[in-house]
Amino acid sequence: MAAAAWRAGGRGAAAWRAGAAAGARAAAGGGAAAPGAGGGGPRAAGRGGGGGAARGPPARAAAAEAGAEPAGPSAEELQAMLPKLHVRAGRVTSVEKHPDADSLYVEQIDVGEDEPRTIVSGLVDYVPLEEMQGRDVIVLMNLQPRNMRGVKSFGMLLCASNDAHDVVEPLAAPPGTEPGERVCFGEFDPEYPEPATQNQMKKKKFWENLQPGLRTGDDRVAGWQGVPMTVSGGAVTAASLKGAGIS
Repeated sequence: MAAAAWRAGGRGAAAWRAGAAAGARAAAGGGAAAPGAGGGGPRAAGRGGGGGAARGPPARAAAAEAGAEPAGPSAEELQAMLPKLHVRAGRVTSVEKHPDADSLYVEQIDVGEDEPRTIVSGLVDYVPLEEMQGRDVIVLMNLQPRNMRGVKSFGMLLCASNDAHDVVEPLAAPPGTEPGERVCFGEFDPEYPEPATQNQMKKKKFWENLQPGLRTGDDRVAGWQGVPMTVSGGAVTAASLKGAGIS
């Protein structure tokens, strides 16, 4: 299992760390890193440097003055954004079909708060209702609430999907993970930096910038350009999908 491989070394932490900077530079330069070939914690990019011209704020300001399309965030800037995502392990406590939308579930999810959080997910065509009940999931917490056909959704389940988008699997932390545990990018850190507020997420477009780099590796471990998503008990994984996009 991926969690055991993560703890034992294998294709887990060491392999992830070996390729983190290369994967991040590939994302910033327009190329996608090979699934499962990335690595390491968020600190790796800051130490590793990188080839090519810098694409930070001065470069973007110069491009704007020249009338050119400003470049996107650099690899280092993107990797520094990862802690801005407020991702937690959760558990579905109840689920029902949306009364006004055939493709949507309305879930109550324990994410370690005083009350379960209501989240609406378009998973009816991919996961049977009975398999959603009691399921361990991964939740992006700090998106602004969204009205989904009359039901307000307070977050999003993170799922892997194949290129054809006909197989979709909710991500999950290792068995035994307590609902509400924060998900880190890189090695698990109990003092992981504070996430962005909902308004900061919208203004700075953290999710829009980072989502294209989220994929599962060859060992089904979820991560951003090879930087794994982890909790105290190991890596976050998909059930079967390898090299799959995450959204």
